[in-house]
Amino acid sequence: MENIENNNQTDSEVNFQSRLNLTPLSEGVERIKKELETVIVGQHKMIDQLLVAILSNGHILIEGVPGVAKTITAKILAKTLDVNFSRIQFTPDLMPSDILGTSVFDLKRSEFEFKKGPIFSNLILIDEINRAPAKTQAALFEVMEERQITIDGTTYKLETPFIVLATQNPIEQEGTYRLPEAQLDRFLFKINIDYPKLDEEVIILQREHLLQNHGKLDAIKTIISGNEIKQYQELVKQIIVEPNLLEYIAKLVVNTRENAFLYLGASPRASIAILNASKGYAAIRGRDFVTPEDIKEAAIPVLQHRVIVTPEREMEGLTSIEIIKQIIENIEIPR
Repeated sequence: MENIENNNQTDSEVNFQSRLNLTPLSEGVERIKKELETVIVGQHKMIDQLLVAILSNGHILIEGVPGVAKTITAKILAKTLDVNFSRIQFTPDLMPSDILGTSVFDLKRSEFEFKKGPIFSNLILIDEINRAPAKTQAALFEVMEERQITIDGTTYKLETPFIVLATQNPIEQEGTYRLPEAQLDRFLFKINIDYPKLDEEVIILQREHLLQNHGKLDAIKTIISGNEIKQYQELVKQIIVEPNLLEYIAKLVVNTRENAFLYLGASPRASIAILNASKGYAAIRGRDFVTPEDIKEAAIPVLQHRVIVTPEREMEGLTSIEIIKQIIENIEIPR
């Protein structure tokens, strides 16, 4: 019996070792973090969320007041990745064709030719997404969800990886158009950027003073290629999630629909988003299995923009983040 037990232990160890090789992924993530941290002071949680979203093949909405490095963060992230990068500044007069592209008549060939817009890229920064009108925002519906565009009856597939990183200012309301729930639901994460602390502000000033005539992005190195990102995204999909953790995710999301403080709960798309994001958190931590902590870490950035607080609770100052935290605390963690 002792020999059988020993053999079983040996087999289980071998199986554990041969599950997934996450070493290249973990090393790449750490190198990207170091590059980002040469310019971005603090904001470690935000950096983790950006990397998790990319590994989970999800879109990102960054919200923060002007001057907290939303745009520069996206630019630095793009420079660490060897992928095509486009920046689109959303304005009230922006048309859908300005993003997607348009058909132009070719006089030589006497036929229409489709000219691709800036959305045909790998990493797309949409600055101030809430400044464009509804019809322009709606142009992103198909491309964000299905990674394809249909124009004049022809469907154009986008290259992978394809990630939309959008920014918006939560304070300024003049000249802005609130994103509809259907649009918000297509973002894997909503990331809130706060003001830096005093010691962080001092470091920002010191670094700016030392820059002199050098640009912030000049010394940033390219770390990961587009093909490597695709390989890592496939690897993340294979991370193990136990059945009791799947049930835990479902309970979190269903509770948002039954919560008296919420007017609108999260959809099944939110459940899938938490599942994918928790795999991403496990991956950047070098694990090939998801833990309850990964799920809790993913829950707030996935759910906060997908639920709506009741008007009564909103008047009392209660936020969606606080309600989601209450839901997490009230649901028993699987053992």
